[in-house]
Amino acid sequence: MSAPPLSDAMIDRVARRFRALGEPQRLRILQVLQQGPRTVGEVVAALAGNQPNISRHLQELHEAGMLRRRREGNSIYYSIGDPVVNELCALVCGCAQREMEAELAALRGDGNSTAAAKTN
Repeated sequence: MSAPPLSDAMIDRVARRFRALGEPQRLRILQVLQQGPRTVGEVVAALAGNQPNISRHLQELHEAGMLRRRREGNSIYYSIGDPVVNELCALVCGCAQREMEAELAALRGDGNSTAAAKTN
């Protein structure tokens, strides 16, 4: 059974999420937040970034519906707001890893490189 066609509004929403994931620093932020809720300062320290830049990326991920935030005193804690984000990242990372392994096998001249590439 195929899914019904998406409305233009839904396509725009999905595209916004993919755009948000298209920035490497945002993927690094998501990786940090997979360990649990973190303050902006903790994310900045974990990534050795600068606060305005990290805050901008956190805001974009929040607006895209991927992060949740809560205020506690003077601190704002960010966490993964949609568990599907973790699943999507794991799926894409696994695919990228298999591609890299197939390329490495091809460089080494392993006979199984074509078979490994076809399993993707």
